[in-house]
Parts: sequence; C-alpha cells; structure tokens
Amino acid sequence: MSTVASTTRLHLNKREITFAVPLYITAIVAVVSVLIALMFWRAGSIPGTGEWIEGSRNNPGIANALAGFIGYLGVQSVATTFPFALGMGSTRKAFVTGQLLWTVIVSAYLTVIFAALLLIELATGHWFSDFYIFDVNVLGAGDLSKLIPIVFLGSLALLTAGGAFGAVWVRYGPRGPVVLGAAVAIAVIAALIVVIPSAEQIFASFELWWLAIAALGVAAAASVGTWLFLRSAIVR
Repeated sequence: MSTVASTTRLHLNKREITFAVPLYITAIVAVVSVLIALMFWRAGSIPGTGEWIEGSRNNPGIANALAGFIGYLGVQSVATTFPFALGMGSTRKAFVTGQLLWTVIVSAYLTVIFAALLLIELATGHWFSDFYIFDVNVLGAGDLSKLIPIVFLGSLALLTAGGAFGAVWVRYGPRGPVVLGAAVAIAVIAALIVVIPSAEQIFASFELWWLAIAALGVAAAASVGTWLFLRSAIVR
C-alpha cells in the first residue's frame, strides 16, 4: 500500500460509488428533463422550434445534479479512505498522489461518458423527439470540443476541492471545513468587490479559456492544500 498505484487502486475499489452512481444520477436527471419537456409540449410548445431549442438548451439540470455528488465524491475520497490507507501502510505522499491520480481517472471517465451520450443524442436527432439533455449550453451546446474540457476540468476542480475539504476535516475536525469554507467565501467576495467596477469591460473581453485556467488553478491549489493538511494530520 506504500506505492501510488496501490493507493489509486484502493480508491478504485469503490466501484459502485465511483463509476455507477454518476450514471444513476445522469439517468434520473435525463428522465426528469424529458418529463419537463413533455410538460411544456402539453402546454403548447412545439418541439424543434427556435423557442423550444433555446429553452431546452438553457436547462442546466444535468450539470447541477452531478456537481454536488462529484464534490461529495472528492470529500469521501480523503475523509473515509485516508485513515484506512495509512493503517494499511501507505505513506502520506503516496496517498495524496494516488488520490490525485484517482481524480484524473474519474474525470476522464465522466468525460468519455458524457461525450458518448452527446454523440448519441446528436446522431439520433435528440433521441428521435427533440429532447435536449446533453446538448445544452452549460455543456457547450452540442460542441464536443467544448464539452470535453468542460466536463474534464469541471470534474477535476470539484473532486480536488472536495478532497481538500475532506483533508481539512481529517486534520482539524468538524470546524476545519467551516473555517475553510468561510475563508473561500471571503476570498471570492473580496475578488468580486475588486472586479465589479470593471465588470462590463471584463465580460466584453471574456474568453472561455479563462474558465479552464481557473479550473486548473482550483485543482492545483486544492491538491497542495490536501497535501499540507494531511502531512500533519493525526490518524484517528
């Protein structure tokens, strides 16, 4: 258990929660999205029209439903696994590196799943009935070149951020996540206060790659934070 590969395999042993539960959530959200679309159809909306497409693509349900679970997945990957891994002989460095490798694997897995589902949706004319589930604005509006980085980098940022919160809980107990959450909230609010006067100019020159840099920054900061918290954590 002292190697990076061993600790990564330890994380991957949680097969259902890692690989199956995201599919369950995706299926449930897809069903709900279809039911909502049927409701609008019964209310008079016409599938395939510009209004229908615009409204369908503005539905962020698939991303919102998975975001919370992916964050939780990151939390439990540290909070529940770290004590067991050390008890099995893992070093702290190997654990943190293995956990980071696990986040990359899970992010890549989710990206492949979403890319495949989008391709099927496009190939079938949106499930043969103009139902938009994965061809939505929050996932790149049907553009695979946008969906892939959105899903991969978004998942990576959420998993690593969750891992940092799990690590601060292991290190400082229940008060740790509260303090960390408050610190993050204050930092975000302070940043918004600084940029608000220039908001119009910033939005005018906004580029999507800014979000990619932000996601990578979150992942890097969270990974460093996880290591710093766990290197001195007491295994209970």
